[in-house]
Amino acid sequence: MGVAQRSRRWLVPVAAVAVVAGVGAIGPVMADASPKLPNISAQDLLTKVQSAKIDGLSGTVQSSADLGLPAIPGMAPGTRELTDLLSGQHTARVAFATPDKARVSLLDNQAEQLWTTDGKSAWAYDSSKREATKLTLPAHSASTPQKTRPQQNYNPQAVAKQFLAAIDPSTQVQVSGTEKVAGRDAYKLKLVPKTDKTTVGSVTVAVDSKTWVPLDVTVMPRSGGNPAVELGFTSVSFDVPSASSFTFTPPAGVKVTEQKAPAKSGLPKQVNPKTTPKLLPRKPGSANAGKPTVIGTGWDSVVMIRGAQTADLTGGNGKLGQLGQLLAKAPTVQGPWGSGKIVTSKMVSALITNDGRIFAGLVTPDTLQAAAAKAPR
Repeated sequence: MGVAQRSRRWLVPVAAVAVVAGVGAIGPVMADASPKLPNISAQDLLTKVQSAKIDGLSGTVQSSADLGLPAIPGMAPGTRELTDLLSGQHTARVAFATPDKARVSLLDNQAEQLWTTDGKSAWAYDSSKREATKLTLPAHSASTPQKTRPQQNYNPQAVAKQFLAAIDPSTQVQVSGTEKVAGRDAYKLKLVPKTDKTTVGSVTVAVDSKTWVPLDVTVMPRSGGNPAVELGFTSVSFDVPSASSFTFTPPAGVKVTEQKAPAKSGLPKQVNPKTTPKLLPRKPGSANAGKPTVIGTGWDSVVMIRGAQTADLTGGNGKLGQLGQLLAKAPTVQGPWGSGKIVTSKMVSALITNDGRIFAGLVTPDTLQAAAAKAPR
């Protein structure tokens, strides 16, 4: 449809991977009858969404995921936190205010994980560990340090705009009806990939009919069934939160670590530095280790990361790594790109090669291997 530049097409699958890795999907939050709203074309709705501006909002976001990922027995506690986010349901209380204030409070298992910034400092707090980290931000910083940036993962507006910004001729776009989300009237904007190389069947974005802000994002697998990923508000207010909403005072007895954030972060916005080093350890001296490379465009895009110590993952060093028990059962594949293990689910495919590369995407296994054959060494 020409809505975005070709250079941004890769955002569609990569954004979906980010949502999968950082959030999950939401349970049933839309049970009201479809409201009657004026007709609007898909192009006009896209324009309104992409130009929507609000000064702030607050609300409750629910998420739940069903990616078809197998359980990994014996997973280390720190890594298990990541897999927990890839399944089940989660609830977060969020608040945002322009230009640089954000707060996300994730409530799970009677514990709270909190990330907040008022533009001058940022806090990360874990009630279960009774630990907090305070980061002093650089003067005139327009962004939150990566260590405290989960808010994009729990912001339906930010997630939806990454999908919408990447629409190109490989996507069919239509207004598929209306619905109620968090008590507000919304249009349903449906994106359907035209290629059969992706595991994504469709993405539906519920758009508020007054503010034009996305309220809910639902990703359906090509195989059918329940949503694989859904993220949306169960309650929302577009009043600007007070400044005190973004401050934090550690409870008594909490261990506080103070740090000064670097002026610039070397990590992409959608990479979670808390988990990436555990799953993708870098090889010493490798300049490109851990840096993602995107192969392909649109829905067929695959992300490659070099420098993974695959021996630790596959058991090549005589010991099974954290994912070893899963990879031990995964089929071995080979091609012009080399050999390795391939792991698939109804949404995500991953290829772990013996030469230290990892390929992942919302694509079929054949598409993944085709991308590996084109990838630089």
